[in-house]
Amino acid sequence: MTSRRTVLTTLAAAAAASAVSTRALAQAWPARPIRLVVPFPPGGLIDSMARLVVPALAKELGQQIVVDNKPGAGGGVGAADVARAAPDGYTLLMASPPLTIGPAIYKSLPYSPADIQTLALFGQLPNVLLVSPDAGLRSVRDLVDRARSSPGKLNYASNGTGTTIHLSAELLKSLAGLYIVHIPYRGTAAANIALIAKEVDLMFDNLPPALPQIKAGKMKALAVTTATRNPALPDIPTMMESGFPDFDVSSWFGLAAHRDLPPAIADRIRTALRNTVAQKDIADAIAARGATPQFMDATQTAAFMTADGERWRRVAKFAGIQLD
Repeated sequence: MTSRRTVLTTLAAAAAASAVSTRALAQAWPARPIRLVVPFPPGGLIDSMARLVVPALAKELGQQIVVDNKPGAGGGVGAADVARAAPDGYTLLMASPPLTIGPAIYKSLPYSPADIQTLALFGQLPNVLLVSPDAGLRSVRDLVDRARSSPGKLNYASNGTGTTIHLSAELLKSLAGLYIVHIPYRGTAAANIALIAKEVDLMFDNLPPALPQIKAGKMKALAVTTATRNPALPDIPTMMESGFPDFDVSSWFGLAAHRDLPPAIADRIRTALRNTVAQKDIADAIAARGATPQFMDATQTAAFMTADGERWRRVAKFAGIQLD
């Protein structure tokens, strides 16, 4: 009995010491500037969201945050950078859909997805289904009926294989049983031009770059892909409202880090991010870009990431998408 009591006392003392050590680590961090890796070029959607929150987040943490753009391999180069970095909280990743799409469509990645943990999400924005205003299509049902009546006749543009824009169209094809031809372009701008010029019949696009063209009457929006309508297009229904209850797709953003980041530091980052997004000027700026500010904690983020990954694996299997 005495021996058992001694063991329990020792374990309790060790646990208490570990807790004190963890708290001390979190209190000491950050002692130097933090690097936030954005896995895309400057000026894009994810980059702009990172730069939007960085000043307020840095103030919350009491330390400078430096944005470091590391584009390449569909976000894989930046993720690999973070996966190789020391798990000390001084290298973070701007998380976005490639973290869930990449494992679904690539045979191999420049990093192991298991080496990255997404700490929290802080916003989502819809894709929007677009057609030409002259197409004579008033709803998603009109589009589906036309596609079913002429299999293979319609085509759709995307900004490249493996993006949410591409996969949103493939999801529609899988749910509605459609045959529509994919025409990938080198970037969103080229795909938009093709739709406006009527070289293609339809496309999905992220809402922010599409919104000016919709407002100008150069494109017609049929539906948004999120579960709820977007304030920027309050009269445009969702894909769910349009007859596809399982169609819930968003482009999202958050913060990620190395899998071995100490929990106490991870919690500090989440708290700082939550406080940042709760600031009215930050939330309003996110909303002004067509996104919905929505903080998700560790549990909510894990559930979201799992569901997102499973969705894209199903779509990739249906579409036969497998990239080297």
